Order: sequence, then C-alpha cells, then structure tokens
Amino acid sequence: MEIKESEFIYSDDHNLIDVAAVHRYLSTESYWAKGIPLEIVRRAIANSLCFGIYQANQQVGFARWVTDRATFAYLCDVYIAQEFRGIGLSKKLMSFMMFHPDLQGLRTYFLGTLDAHGLYEQFGFKALAHPERRMEIVVQDIYSEKS
Repeated sequence: MEIKESEFIYSDDHNLIDVAAVHRYLSTESYWAKGIPLEIVRRAIANSLCFGIYQANQQVGFARWVTDRATFAYLCDVYIAQEFRGIGLSKKLMSFMMFHPDLQGLRTYFLGTLDAHGLYEQFGFKALAHPERRMEIVVQDIYSEKS
C-alpha cells in the first residue's frame, strides 16, 4: 500500500526502507534501542510489517508492527526525524497503518511509549485494562558495550 499526501509518501514497501537511516535513528536517538546493532535492525525489519514516510527519497519516519496478521500486533520503533516533527506526520502515519488490511480484525493491538500517549489515544489505545494479566522480561542495556 502507498499513499502520497503533499510532498510525503507513506508506504509499506520493504524495498523503500532505508535500513541505514532507521538504524542510525534507533541506535543513536531513540530511548528504547540505543546501540542496537545494524544486523538486528535488518532482521527486525525483515520479520515485521513495516511502514515508512518518505520525502524526495529520504526516510523521514518509520514504524514497525510485530504481528501474526491474525490475532495480535505490537507497534514499535516508531519515529519521525527531528526536523519533520510537529507537522502531523505521526497522525497521518497512524491513520495509514490502522486501516492497513493486515491489521484488521485482530484481537489485540499493543504498544509501549514514554511520552506519546496523547497520539495513540486518538487511535483507540488505552492503558492496560488488566495489567495483572501481563508479564514481561526486560533485559536492561542489552545493546550497551559490556566492560
């Protein structure tokens, strides 16, 4: 799927993804994947439903869904490049993704965020209804250099 709006293209085409740009953002600017190796980013993209925002062949935004396309989808690695923030790209990206055929009729949509609750609430996300039913394993600083 692909849509063009103004000077931006929103697409789920893996061939358009600038893996180096995604890696650069995730490994240096994100709070959740600092130091992530390029090979892990490549593997994550290859095994996920990914979306990009492009302007003149430049990757300016990205999002990745880990999903079985039947019952569950986890939204992660969402970003808009700093110089493109504040012009509504994240809302348009969310709209594009939420209507994607592979994300329809699922039982659970899940994400984690530090500071974008307001954005995701506009698309139906809420705090966990039953946090006591959810568990996790978190490996702290998995990508940091070990001394």
